[in-house]
Amino acid sequence: MAKQLSAPAILALKEALCSVYWYKSELRGFLQLCLSNPAILNNFNWENYKRQIASDVVDYLVANPDRHIGDLTKLCYELCKLTDFSHLKPLDDGPQKVERARNSVNQLRQLVEPHQDVKKEQDEIKRRQELAAKKLKENAAVRQKLEAIRAKYMAMVSSDDPQGRGFELERVMYEVFDLFDLDPKASFRNLGEQIDGAFSLDGTEFLFEAKWHKDLVNKAELAAFTDKVTTKLENTLGVFLSINGFSSDGVAAHQAGGASILLMDGGDIMAVLEERIDFVSLLLRKKRHAAQTGNIYLSYYQMVAAGNG
Repeated sequence: MAKQLSAPAILALKEALCSVYWYKSELRGFLQLCLSNPAILNNFNWENYKRQIASDVVDYLVANPDRHIGDLTKLCYELCKLTDFSHLKPLDDGPQKVERARNSVNQLRQLVEPHQDVKKEQDEIKRRQELAAKKLKENAAVRQKLEAIRAKYMAMVSSDDPQGRGFELERVMYEVFDLFDLDPKASFRNLGEQIDGAFSLDGTEFLFEAKWHKDLVNKAELAAFTDKVTTKLENTLGVFLSINGFSSDGVAAHQAGGASILLMDGGDIMAVLEERIDFVSLLLRKKRHAAQTGNIYLSYYQMVAAGNG
């Protein structure tokens, strides 16, 4: 994409945002996952009409190109990658809305060329992962700490105390967040609700929940956590770790428009503890994939299968 968007491209971007995301909650969720600093969404009147909100957000980003060219590039790229508009079909005049969304995305795709910038973004992710791996290899103290964390985690695998294992998992993940400089906060209560922990990354606050149940985490448990996240400030996302995974209906119900949580499982954590990927790279890839596809549950093994591990 060019350093600055052309006037037709700006109009096409606004139209695509309005057409693809029919509800304001869906639009806000998409923007929250794409923007480098989701807190800027607090600057806009979300009681206004959706078209005006989309226009105001794009105009704000365009007016500050030095700070937000990356955000504009990402918005264009994520929209241009969309091919599935089935979420619009259940609406009144669904087929017409699908066609309108598809046409608006095609129009945007013709006006911008995101591929070069996407390649740069992918190269940056790879570079960051390589630097993180190099840092681990060169820093004996960090590797030693990671090995100690892994030993604690492996000891929990054979534990027959589910409640104690759950508390220990929270402590282990706190150590992981601390090791990767994520400014972790330990388990706390807030107006009667229990939060397993929290951490910060690139200006975004993440609430954290961890479960080690024999059964898959279900839709109701995901709904309860989502409610905790959505009642916080707008630059807040959630990370739900379920060692044994999630029910398919639960994932499907919570990766619709406006998703505010990302999902991790035991395979993801083992990949981090075995130094196959650093935690920050893992989280950023999940966040980017969710913004692009709506899929909040991309495992490390799926990354590897897709050639991105």
